[in-house]
Amino acid sequence: MTVAVKTAVYKPLAAFWQKVEDFKLLVKLRLTLTVVFSSVMAYLIAVPGPISGLSIAILAVGGFLVTAAANVLNQVLEKDYDRLMKRTANRPLATGRMKVADAVLWAGLMSMLGITALALFNPWTAFFGTLALVSYAFLYTPLKRISPIAVAVGAVPGALPTLIGAAAAEGYISALGLTLFTIQFFWQFPHFWSIAWLGREDYEQAGYKLLPGPEGQKEQYTALQSFLYALVLIPVGFLPMSLGVAGWIATTCIVVSSVFFAYLGWRLYRNNDRKSALHLMFFSFVYIPLVLVVLLLDQL
Repeated sequence: MTVAVKTAVYKPLAAFWQKVEDFKLLVKLRLTLTVVFSSVMAYLIAVPGPISGLSIAILAVGGFLVTAAANVLNQVLEKDYDRLMKRTANRPLATGRMKVADAVLWAGLMSMLGITALALFNPWTAFFGTLALVSYAFLYTPLKRISPIAVAVGAVPGALPTLIGAAAAEGYISALGLTLFTIQFFWQFPHFWSIAWLGREDYEQAGYKLLPGPEGQKEQYTALQSFLYALVLIPVGFLPMSLGVAGWIATTCIVVSSVFFAYLGWRLYRNNDRKSALHLMFFSFVYIPLVLVVLLLDQL
């Protein structure tokens, strides 16, 4: 095969894979799949009768599309700021590899299809899906450059997937759904702030005001807040048992995990160093899947 023929073959193939990679970056694939996992797990925990594979598929597709649409809109609004941060500089809109008009079209199509899929369950799932999309893209995103209150605002759409999953299973807003929402809501503060602590220079470069506290003390104050929010998860861990959906073994696993999570937050506050922030961040990735898996196994 000549060089010219090889080039003719490989160039379109390389362009295709670049588009695939760009789409993955555009929808924040790993984050979106994590959201879908939380929603499906909440559905499995809350479903009162036989499990429907079709329902799980519809929930997963609907949740994926709505989350992906929110992430696309987030990047449309932040493309100029993404260029200023190392961790986001290679995004397709920031580099110009994708047009804004194309991204908006993707967001529109995915949001309509996603909300329609969620509406197949009941009005609550469609409402919460819409609320998550709108609050993430149009409240949390612009607030990031104004005040650290953005973290609290963003924790709402971040926790809604569990409530959507429970509502899809039960058909109404239940105490179980609200409990799962509460766990994921408070978890997000140490999770996000450990990430923000590690990437604070990058965020400041782009003008994001995500770390709480006065100037010169932001790292220490952020660590303290991370510890306090993780601490709240300890009593919250008893809520599933009070609802009769978790036994002592599951509750012990959840509470012990919460105590360890709080300990890591305290260690970050005490040491105020990168190693402690990394430990808190890595365990935050484990915490929610662990809690959801434990609750599901307790149903079996």
